[in-house]
Amino acid sequence: MSLLELYTKYNRVWIPDAEHVWKSAEILKDFHFGDNILELLLEDGTEHHLPVDPSNPQLPPLRNPDILVGENDLTALSYLHEPAVLHNLKVRFVESRIIYTYCGIILVAVNPYKQLHVYGDAIIHAYSGQNMGDMDPHIFAVAEEAYKQMPRNQKNQSIIVSGESGAGKTVSARYAMRYFAVVSKSGSKTNVEDKVLASNPITEAIGNAKTTRNDNSSRFGKYTEIGFDRRYRIIGANMRTYLLEKSRVVFQADNERNYHIFYQMCSCAHLPEFEHLRLLAADEFEYTSMGGDIRIEGVDDKKDMEETRQTFSLLGLKEDFQSDVFKVLAAILHLGNVEIRNSGDAHSSVPPGDPHLAAFCELLSASAEGLVRWLCHRRIVLVAETVVKPVPKERAVSARDALAKQIYAHLFDCIIKRINTALQVPGQQHAFIGVLDIYGFETFDINSFEQFCINYANEKLQQQFNLHVFKLEQEEYMREDIPWTLIDFYDNQPVIDLIEAKMGILDLLDEECLFPQGTDQSWLQKLFNYLDANPLFEKPRLSNEAFVIQHFADKVEYQCTGFLEKNRDALYEELVDILRDSKFPFLANFFQEEKQSSVNSKGIKVRPARPGVKAANKQLRTSVGDKFCSSLSLLMETLNATTPHYVRCIKPNDVKLPFEYDSRRVVQQLRACGVLETIRISAQSYPSRWTYIEFYSRYSILMSNQEAILSDKKQTCKNVLQRLIQDPNQYKFGRTKIFFRAGQVAYLEKLRLDRLRGACATIQKHVRGWCQRRKYLRMRAAAIILQQYIRGKKSIRKTVSAAALKQGWATLVIQRYWRGYRMKQIFLVVRLASITIQAFTRGWMARKRYKKMIEVQKALILQKYARAWLARRRFQTMRRLVINVQLSFRVQQLRKKVEEQNKENRGLMERLTHLASANSHTVDRLQGLEAQLEKSNSQKASVEAREKKVKEDASLTTAQLQKEIDAVKLEKQNLEKRLDVSIKEAQESFDLIKRNLQEEKEYEARLRKIAENNIDIQTQDHEREVESLKEEIKRLKEERVSLQRKIEEGGQVNSDLQEQLVQLTKHVKVIPELRRDLNKLQNQKNSMDRKMKQQSEQARAKMNDITRQLRGDVVEEDVVLGQTPDDSEEIDEGDDLLASFDGLQKAIRILENRQKELKESHETQVEGLNLKMDHLQNENSKLQNLFQEKSNLNENIRQEVARLSSENSVLPELKLQASELQRQKQELESHLEVQSRELAEKTEEITTIFQKKIQEESSQRRHFEEKAEELEELKTELQGRVEDLEDETNHLKRQLLMESEAKNKLRQETSQLTAENMDFEEQLDQKDRIIKKLQNQIKSLQTSQKAEQTPTPAIPKDYLGMLEYKREDESKLIQNIILDLKPKGVVVNVIPGLPAYILFMCVRHADYLNDEVKLKSLMSGIISAVKKVIMSHRKDFELLSFWLSNTYQLLNCLKQYSGEEEFLKQNTPRQKKNCLQNFDLSEHRQIFSDLAIQIYHQFVSVMEKTLTPAIVPALLEHESLQGFSSMKPTGFRKRSNSTCEDSETHTISSIVQQLSVFHSIMSQHGMEPGLINQAVKQMFFLVGATTLNNIMLRKDMCSCRKGMQIRCNISYLEEWLKEKELQSSHAIDTLQPLSQAAWLLQVNKSTDDDAKEITDKCTELNPVQIVKILNSYTPIDDFEKRVTSSFVRKVQSLLHDRDGSTSQLMLDSDYRFQVTFPYRPSSQALELLQVPSSLHLGFLTRI
Repeated sequence: MSLLELYTKYNRVWIPDAEHVWKSAEILKDFHFGDNILELLLEDGTEHHLPVDPSNPQLPPLRNPDILVGENDLTALSYLHEPAVLHNLKVRFVESRIIYTYCGIILVAVNPYKQLHVYGDAIIHAYSGQNMGDMDPHIFAVAEEAYKQMPRNQKNQSIIVSGESGAGKTVSARYAMRYFAVVSKSGSKTNVEDKVLASNPITEAIGNAKTTRNDNSSRFGKYTEIGFDRRYRIIGANMRTYLLEKSRVVFQADNERNYHIFYQMCSCAHLPEFEHLRLLAADEFEYTSMGGDIRIEGVDDKKDMEETRQTFSLLGLKEDFQSDVFKVLAAILHLGNVEIRNSGDAHSSVPPGDPHLAAFCELLSASAEGLVRWLCHRRIVLVAETVVKPVPKERAVSARDALAKQIYAHLFDCIIKRINTALQVPGQQHAFIGVLDIYGFETFDINSFEQFCINYANEKLQQQFNLHVFKLEQEEYMREDIPWTLIDFYDNQPVIDLIEAKMGILDLLDEECLFPQGTDQSWLQKLFNYLDANPLFEKPRLSNEAFVIQHFADKVEYQCTGFLEKNRDALYEELVDILRDSKFPFLANFFQEEKQSSVNSKGIKVRPARPGVKAANKQLRTSVGDKFCSSLSLLMETLNATTPHYVRCIKPNDVKLPFEYDSRRVVQQLRACGVLETIRISAQSYPSRWTYIEFYSRYSILMSNQEAILSDKKQTCKNVLQRLIQDPNQYKFGRTKIFFRAGQVAYLEKLRLDRLRGACATIQKHVRGWCQRRKYLRMRAAAIILQQYIRGKKSIRKTVSAAALKQGWATLVIQRYWRGYRMKQIFLVVRLASITIQAFTRGWMARKRYKKMIEVQKALILQKYARAWLARRRFQTMRRLVINVQLSFRVQQLRKKVEEQNKENRGLMERLTHLASANSHTVDRLQGLEAQLEKSNSQKASVEAREKKVKEDASLTTAQLQKEIDAVKLEKQNLEKRLDVSIKEAQESFDLIKRNLQEEKEYEARLRKIAENNIDIQTQDHEREVESLKEEIKRLKEERVSLQRKIEEGGQVNSDLQEQLVQLTKHVKVIPELRRDLNKLQNQKNSMDRKMKQQSEQARAKMNDITRQLRGDVVEEDVVLGQTPDDSEEIDEGDDLLASFDGLQKAIRILENRQKELKESHETQVEGLNLKMDHLQNENSKLQNLFQEKSNLNENIRQEVARLSSENSVLPELKLQASELQRQKQELESHLEVQSRELAEKTEEITTIFQKKIQEESSQRRHFEEKAEELEELKTELQGRVEDLEDETNHLKRQLLMESEAKNKLRQETSQLTAENMDFEEQLDQKDRIIKKLQNQIKSLQTSQKAEQTPTPAIPKDYLGMLEYKREDESKLIQNIILDLKPKGVVVNVIPGLPAYILFMCVRHADYLNDEVKLKSLMSGIISAVKKVIMSHRKDFELLSFWLSNTYQLLNCLKQYSGEEEFLKQNTPRQKKNCLQNFDLSEHRQIFSDLAIQIYHQFVSVMEKTLTPAIVPALLEHESLQGFSSMKPTGFRKRSNSTCEDSETHTISSIVQQLSVFHSIMSQHGMEPGLINQAVKQMFFLVGATTLNNIMLRKDMCSCRKGMQIRCNISYLEEWLKEKELQSSHAIDTLQPLSQAAWLLQVNKSTDDDAKEITDKCTELNPVQIVKILNSYTPIDDFEKRVTSSFVRKVQSLLHDRDGSTSQLMLDSDYRFQVTFPYRPSSQALELLQVPSSLHLGFLTRI
C-alpha cells in the first residue's frame, strides 16, 4: 500500500506551526491523487485548508496512532519524522515524567531540572545483567551495555555524552562512571572506583563555571578512560582534556562567572591557611567581578571548597601540593589587579608600589623588576641586532592576560596529570571504557574561535556517528539476509575538508598567524578569496567581519574578531623566562622545555584531509588550532578503535524550570545532535521491524481460520502479509524478523482497529438486540397478567347477584361455625394426647435422671476408693523414695558425726592420760609426805633417847656432886657451866629440829597450793567436757528416737523379712555381753570406792596416830621444858605443831575431793560407753535394714527371672508360627538359644553374687563373734587391772578403735550394697531393653511373613545409642560421612538426617568417656568439614539442602540431649537418660547455629540465581491468558546485538515447576517444615520484588492486559501454595505489592472516586511507586485511555499526607528475612539406628 493511500478521513497529520514548531490536525476528507486541497480540522476546532500541488503533492507528515505514542524507542514509531520524534519526547517528558528515550543507538536524555529517584543503588542492580532493550531507557542501561560488550566482543568501549551547555552532560557522565564503580569493584585495596568518582569535584572546580545557560557549565572537553583487568574489575583510570576555555580566566560576559575555584578560595580568605595568600573578596578582584554577579543561588562556595580539599586528600594529593596550587591561583587573581597605566606616545607602565604586583611576585618568587619591564616592553630580534620596543597599554594588558591564561592552563594540565597519577594502581590494564564528556554543537548570537573549534569537533563526531550507524544498519540487513541497498545519508566530509584541508580555514589561519602584521581582517579576506567557490562557505550580506559555514546541524555565522590572537595564544618569551627562572619550583616546572613524544595508536582511523603543521623553531611553534586538530585526531582514533555508545543530552527550556518543554529549543538541539539524522537514515530503509512471534501475537486477529490453524507461525505470518499488503516492496522477510517500510505498521494497525471496531459493533448489535428482546418479553408478560386480572373482574361482575351474595354469605357463616367446632374438638383431643405424652415423658425423664444420679453416686464412691487407693499407693511409693533418700543422707550425716565423735574421743583420751599422770604425781607426793612423817618420828625418838640419857647423866652427876659438894665447891661451878653448855646445845638442837619442821610445813603449803590450782583447772575442764557430752548425748538420743521411728516404719514396710532379721540378730550377740561388761565395770567401780574408803580411813588413822604422837611429844616436851627458864618458847613450839597438823588435814581433804572427782569422771566414762553401745545397736539395726532391702532386691530379681522364663516359654509358640520361613526360624532359634544361655549365665552370675554376699555376711558375723571374744578378754583384763587407772584408759582406747573399725566396715558394706543396687537396676534396664528388642523382632517376623520379603537381620543386641571409634579413625569418619557423601545414591534410601544422627552418636560416646580432647577434635572436624563442603559446592542446591537439613538436625540433637530443662519437656524417659553427662556444648551449638545460617543464605542464593532469570519472562513477558495480547512494536534496542534470543521460553508453569523441584528436594532431605516455609517465603518475595521492580522500569509492561496476566500468574502461585499446604508460611503476603500494582493497572483512572479508591487500596505501594505506575501506564490499543496529568496530580495530593511512606522507587530484592531455627525434638530412638554398609563406616562400633 502506498503512503498516499493513508491520507484518509479520521487520520491525523502534522502541520508546521510558528509557536510549537508542529501542531496536529485531523483529515476531514479522503485525499486522492490530483486534489489540490487537503481539508483539515485543527485541535481548537477550526477548519484549515492546506494547498497541495496536484502534480507533485507534498503532503504533511502523518501522525502515529496513539498506541505508538510514548514508546521507549523512537525507531518503533511507524512514521519516522521530526514532528513524531518531537511529540513522542514531549509525551514521555511532560506527561509520563520520563527523561530517557532511545532513538536507535542513541540515548536521548532530557534535563528535568529536578532530582529524581532513579539513580539509587537498587536501580543500578536492577539494570545490571539486563539486556538493553528489556528495561526502560536509562543511562545505566547504556553503561551496562558497554560493560557487557567489553568482555563479550573483547573490544574497548566508549560512551560519548554530548549536548549544549546546561543539558546535563556532566551529570550523565558522572552517573555512568558511578555505575561502573558500583557494578565492578576494583581488584585492589586502593578503592580506585572511589577515587574516580572523587576526581569529579576537582575537575568541576577548576574547569566548570557559571554561564548564562548553565550554573555549572563544563568549559573543557573530558575523555575518561576507566581501565579494567582480566576479570573486568576497575584497575585504574586516565583522564584527557580538550580545549580548555582559557579566555574565561581573564574575561566573563554579563551574568557569568570565572571558574568556581577562584570564588571558593575567596570565600575562605579569612581562614588561617589562606592568610598568606593576601586574598580579598571576589568582587574586589578584576578577574572575578567582570560578570557582575559573583554568587550562584543555592551554591555555598565555602562548603564546596571544603569538598574540593577533601577530594584532594582522598586522591593522595598532599597539603604541600594543595598549598602550591592555591598559591598559583591567588597569584593569578593578584596579576589581574596589576594596574597598567598609559604613559603616552604608545608607552605603558606599572606603578612601582603596586601591592598586587608585590603579592604576585612574592607568591611565585619571581622578579618584580623583570616582570614590570617585559609587561610594558617587547624584544624584537632583527638580522643584525635586537631591539627592545615599548608597547602601548592595550598590548601590555593583553600580555598580562596572556600570562594569566598560560599559567592557569599549565596549572590545569598539572592537576589533571596528578589526578591521573593518583588513579593509576599496580596491575596491567586489559580493557577500558571511555566516557567522553564533550560540548555539543553551539550557535550563539556572537560566535568566536571557541565555537568554531567546538563545532569542528562535533563535525568529526557526527561523521564517526554516521559511519557507525551505517555500519550497524548494514550488519542488521546482512544478519537477516535482507538484500542490501545503498542508503543515502548526509556525509559531512566536505565541511571537514573545508575546515582542515590544505588551504582550508585552519590552514589559512595558521598561515596568517605566522605574519607579525597579520590581522583578523586580512585573514578573513583570504578566506573570501580562496573559499568563495565552496558551497558550504558563505559571506554574510550585512557584515564584513564574519563568515558563515553550513554545518550538518545549521548555518553558523562566526565573528572573525579575536581569531588570530586566540589561535596564536601569544606569550612573550621574556615573560616565560622570568617564570622559568622563578625560585618557586612548582611554577618553574610549568615552563620547562618539553620533549615532543609521538603517540602510537591502533584501530580504525579517520584520515585527515591534510597533515598537521610542524613547528620548525620556537618562533614557529604550534598554534592552538593545530594542537586542537592533533588532540581531536587522537580522540577520533581512540573512538574508532572502540565500540561507541551515544548519549545526547537535551535542554528542554532556557529558564531551568522542571518538566517544562520548549519545542523550539528541543527541535533545534535534535537537529544539532544527530538524532533526526538517525531517524532519517532509519526511515529510508525499513524502520519498523517485528519478530514473527510478536507479529503473530499482535495481528492474529487479522488471520482467517485457515491461516490460524497452521502450526508453522512463520509461514502464517508470510501468508497474512502477502494477503494484506499487495506490494512486496513494502516489507521484507528476514530470518527472525519482518522488515516494514514507513507507514506499513500504521496501516496494519488501522486494519486491526477496523477489525476490532467491526467486532465491537457486532457484539454491541447482538447485546443490544438481546437486551431489547428481554425487555419486550418482560413487557409482554406484564401485559398478559394485566389482561387476566381485567378479564376476571369483568366476568365476576357479569355472574354475581344479590341472592347469590346472600347464599354465599350464609355459606361462609355455616362454614365458619362448623370449622370452629371441628377445630375445637381436634384441639381437645390433641391437648389430652399432649398431656398424656408429657406425663409419660416427664416420668421417663425423671426415672432416667434418678438412674443416672444413682450411677453417678456409685461412680463417685468407686472413684473415691480408687483415688484413695491410688493416692495411698503414690504416697507409699513416694515415701519409700523419700525414706531411701533420707537414709542415704542420714548415713552420710552419721558418718560425719562418727568422725567428729572419734575426734572428740581422741581428745578425751588425751585428757584422761593427762589426769592419770597428774594422779600418779599426787600419789608420789603423798608417799613422800609419809616418808617425811616417819623420818620426823625417828628423829623424835632419838631426841627422847638423848634426853633420857642426859637426864640420867644429870642425876648421876648431881648425886656425885651432892656427895662431893662439900669437898669440891670449885668443881660445882664448873659443873654448872657444863650444865649451861649442855642446855645450850640441847636448845640449839631443838631449834634446828623446829626450823626443819617449819621448812617442811612451808614446802607442804606450796605443794598444796599447786595441787589446788591443778585440781581447779581439771575440774573446770571436766565440767565443760561433761556439759558437751550431755548435749551430744541429748542430740544422739533425739536422733536415735527419730531413727527408731524410721526403723519401725521400715519394719512395717518390710515385715515379710522379719525372719531374716531375727536370724541376723541371733548372730549379733555383742550387745548383752557389752551390758554385762558394763555391770562388771560398775562392780569394779564400787570395789574401787570401797578400797578408796579403806585407804582414806587408814590415812586418817595414821594422821591420828601422828597427831597423838605429836601431842604426846609436845606434852613430854612441855614437862622437860618446864624445868627450863624459857616457857614461852615451849608454847610457841606446840602452836607450830598444831598448824602443821591442820595443813596435813587439809591436804587429806583435797585428796579425798580428788578421789571423788575421779570417781565422777569414771562414772561419766561409763555412761559414754553405754551411749556407744546404743550407737552400735543402732548401726546394727541399719545394717539389718540394708540387708532387708537387699533381700527385697533379690526377691524382685527372682520375680524378673520368673517373668523372663515365662516369656521364654512363649518363644517356642512363636517359632511354630514362623516355621514356614526356615531360614528365619533357624536364625531366630539360634539367637534365642544364645539369649537363653546368656540369661542362664546371668542368673548363675546373680546366684554366685548372692552366695558371695552370704559368705561375706557370715564372715562378718564371725568377725563380730571374734570382736565379742575380744571384748570378753578386755573384760578379764579390766578385772585384773581394776586398781590401775592407766590400764582402764588403755582399754577404753582399744574399745574406741574397735568402734571406728566397725563403723568403717559398716560404711564399706553400705557402699557395696548401694553399688550392687545400681548394678541390679542396670540389669533390670537391660532386661527391659531385651524384652523390647524381642517384641520388635517378633513384629518384624510377623511383617516379614506377610510381605514374603527377604529375611530380616538377627535381633539386635541391647544398644545405648552411641557409636565408638578410635582416634585415628576420626579423619576417616569425617571423610566418609561428610566430605565424600553425596545427596544422591546411597543417601536416597536412608532415613532423613542419618549423618547428623551418626555424628551425634559419636559425640555422645566421647561425652560418655569424658574425653574432652576427643570431643573437641570431633566437633572442630565436623564444623570445618561441613564448611569445606559448602565452600566447594557453593552452587549445588541438593548438597546445600542436604547439609542444611543435617546441620539443623544435629543442632536439634545437641539441644534435645543437652540436659537443659527447656529441651527435656517433650523427651521420652529413654531420651532423657541418653542426655549428655559431662560436657556443656552450648558454645558449639552457637557455632552450629551460625554455620546453619551461613548454609541457609547460600542455599537461598542458589535458589535465587536459579529462579531469577525466569521471573520476568514468566510473570511479565509470557502471555498466560489466551486471547489477551499485550505485544507492541519494538524499536532498535530490541533487535540490537545485545539481545540474545533465549532458546528456552519461561512461563509461569516453569516457575511453579522449579518451585516444586525445590520443595521436593527439601522434603526428600527431611528439612524442617518451618525452614521450608521460610525458604518459600523468601522465594515469593524475590518473585514479587523482581517483578514489581521491572514494572517500575518497563513502561511497556504498564497496561491493563498486563495487569490481568500478572493477577492470573499470582493465582497460579497461590494454588501451588495450597497444593503444597504452605499457606502457613504467609508467602502470599509478600506478593501484595505486586498484586496491588496489577490491580492499579486494571482499575479505572479518571474520576475523583477512582483516585480515592487507589489511595485507599494501594497501601503496600509508596506514593513514588503509585505515581510512577500511573505515569507509565500505556494503552495497548485505541480502546484504552491514557492517564491524564490532572488525575496524577489528584492522586499525588491524596498521597501527600500518607504516614510512613518512603521515597524508594525500587524494592530491595536482595533483602533477606531473618531466619529462625525452631526447636523440634526428634522421636527417633538412637539405640535403634543402624549404620548402612553403603556408608563404609565399618570401623564404627555400636555400644
